[in-house]
Amino acid sequence: MRKLLLGMVLVVLMGMSASPAAAASDLNTGHGFYEEITYLLEQEILQGYPDDTVRPDATVTRAEAAIMIGRMQGLDGTQRDSGFSDVTARQKASGFIAEAEEAGYINGYPDGTFRPYETITRGDMAIILSRVFVTPFAEDVAFTDISPMMEAYEPIGYILGANITVGYPDNTFKPNLAVTRAQFSAFLARGQEPKFKNDARIAGSYMKDMTKTYVYESADGSTSTHQYEFVPYRINDELPLGFVWTMTDENGEHIDDYIESETRDYYGIGFPYSEFYVELVYPVETGKTFNVDSTFSPEHEITAVGVTVETAYRTFTNAVEVTVADDPDFVEEPIKYYMVEGFGGVKTVDMDGTTISELVDVR
Repeated sequence: MRKLLLGMVLVVLMGMSASPAAAASDLNTGHGFYEEITYLLEQEILQGYPDDTVRPDATVTRAEAAIMIGRMQGLDGTQRDSGFSDVTARQKASGFIAEAEEAGYINGYPDGTFRPYETITRGDMAIILSRVFVTPFAEDVAFTDISPMMEAYEPIGYILGANITVGYPDNTFKPNLAVTRAQFSAFLARGQEPKFKNDARIAGSYMKDMTKTYVYESADGSTSTHQYEFVPYRINDELPLGFVWTMTDENGEHIDDYIESETRDYYGIGFPYSEFYVELVYPVETGKTFNVDSTFSPEHEITAVGVTVETAYRTFTNAVEVTVADDPDFVEEPIKYYMVEGFGGVKTVDMDGTTISELVDVR
């Protein structure tokens, strides 16, 4: 059962000692995370070393993570007693460690140590970033190497919901694998910038491009504009949201917020602190049936694949047709809707083909 959950509020940036991207002798455009590292360097979030390197493949230690979080948050990094037996005032990161711990971003160990030189694993990273980035949504965690008994289980759900990670193609997360500076840069960049969130999607994703704006028109001629943006709070500044798809009407008035979510099993839409609905199940195969939620709902069936569907925006030739069954216990009329990779839903019609809503513009 999916849950829309509240994460802790923090926006993170990454930093070390200043060096422009162009001067990083060990970073080239062929690196898999070149753009993410450059993005952080240009903002002086990530900083290189005195020898003009960024050492992208070096692992990140717990002390370095505290410094990164602390510099981003504007914490006082003045060296001082940290309260941990293995981090004295002589330790460069002591001030940041002390303040980050006080703020709840990082924790020490039961024996009173911090272990500043231990490397951060992917499981550690999930725990830290779940405290760092805002998301009202925790994704289902179905990785084969992650169990509900693990401390990182729920945090992984948060960073999945925030489009910070997608896991590995073999459906593992590898929680004990050490995180490199390049990988940490990628995770942080995804937490801050929608264009990098686009990289945290499965192959053949049906999620929309988070850098674009989508306009839909209903049968009555009204339109709604959908834009992915950071919303600190909604409803009297009481509900932190983070990055969500925001819907506005033709007058610019707010309608609603929602989150697209996708695993290797399904694609769906979630409303913060409310319902979640499955829109499509994977693998996409004709004849496959599903229900949109765990409560009563009419049966949905994938009735065609590779369909041509015309919208006011463009004609798609690779749509998936989903038919909602005619159920006498369901108050709505039966419909068909069409999904396209990279666009999500593009058109909904009633059973005689009359358009109920459709995509009219992408910009």
